[in-house]
Amino acid sequence: MLNIGARSIVNTSRVRAIQATRSYATKEAAPVTLKNHKYTVHAIAAGQGRKGEVGSLDETPFSLHLAMPKVLGGKGDGTNPEQLFAMGYASCFLGALQMMAGKMGKKDAARNAVIHTTVHLGEAEGLGGFGLAVDIKVEGVEDEELIKAGHEACPYSRALVHGAVVNVSKA
Repeated sequence: MLNIGARSIVNTSRVRAIQATRSYATKEAAPVTLKNHKYTVHAIAAGQGRKGEVGSLDETPFSLHLAMPKVLGGKGDGTNPEQLFAMGYASCFLGALQMMAGKMGKKDAARNAVIHTTVHLGEAEGLGGFGLAVDIKVEGVEDEELIKAGHEACPYSRALVHGAVVNVSKA
């Protein structure tokens, strides 16, 4: 869904991350493909895009009113896609970090982990239009090997670092 030239955007983000902090980026690889589908979620967006409605059509229906952020000229009276992405990424990364801590016999090392994600929306260099960059800070974990393993196991990280298969068609 959000493979907006992910490789170029992530590479731009990598440069900033390398300059600011330690980079946990992995080697370039082919897009992630799935052997099977363990869980599938269905969502819908309607209205005026960033000023419309979004919802999940699954066993626990959920909907939100979207609004353009004030800094982009909107009223800021609702949620925006970048907020949703940041929250999803933070929770996914935390789950991957905790899973890897268990697999590595370091469960206690991730017990107090808190994940801070910052999602940046800006002009995509060389692509035109907009793109995303993400900064992740892991609080409460000192083990860099564990943080790297969490990043490598996180589906959001994998999609952004390696790319994901995105199929677009008429409904």
